[in-house]
Amino acid sequence: MNIPTAIFDCSAPDLASCPDESLPEFAFIGRSNVGKSSLLNTLAGVERLARVSPTPGFTKLINFFTMGKTWRLVDLPGYGYAEGSRKHVSQFNRAVANYLKHRPNLCCVFLLIDSGLEPQPIDLEFVQWLASHARPFVIVFTKTDRGTPEAVAANIAAFKERIAGWFEQLPEIFQCSSATGHGRTELLGVIGKIVDAGPAPELETPPSATSLPPEIEPPFRLEVRARREAEKTSFDKKKLKAARPW
Repeated sequence: MNIPTAIFDCSAPDLASCPDESLPEFAFIGRSNVGKSSLLNTLAGVERLARVSPTPGFTKLINFFTMGKTWRLVDLPGYGYAEGSRKHVSQFNRAVANYLKHRPNLCCVFLLIDSGLEPQPIDLEFVQWLASHARPFVIVFTKTDRGTPEAVAANIAAFKERIAGWFEQLPEIFQCSSATGHGRTELLGVIGKIVDAGPAPELETPPSATSLPPEIEPPFRLEVRARREAEKTSFDKKKLKAARPW
């Protein structure tokens, strides 16, 4: 996929402030410090398009970047870390949830996972939430250049094993490195196929998710709780940490 131009569009604090819905969007999200901004710059081919910060939780707004005037990269705030008042954290969480649930031109979510870590509960919870809300997504393991091939392969295999029972067919899984550019072609290929295919009808139920396990609590608990009575789901009622974006 060729990207002739890559420009910053705008930052939005909430769903109502997002730009018009005329272009397909591809959102990137993951734990804080997973290498999201570096990956976005690699995909766009622009070194400083998205600001890279050593401070976890630096991105607090929904940032939009227009690629070739035909589609948008969306940089969502990372989860797993939050600074500031409880009120600010609550607003930040709600903005992420509302965008992912209600943005009609969101075509695919790229969930970034640090390949140097064993499966993290917060990442597993987010996989569950995306599946339960019928949001198309792929999983991208980042920083594959930083560990040994054996360690990276072991962590990816462990993650796949943890989520395998939740799906009839696993989501697509990719590996990438912003330092080497590995995986750029494959990720842009995913985006290119979706853009070329044009709009698809909205899904009402996950195409491949089986019943989700009750031992992992759903993200965005307030929203899911409202749906439990109507849908008779069997999620548990443990309290989620305030720093999580759900």
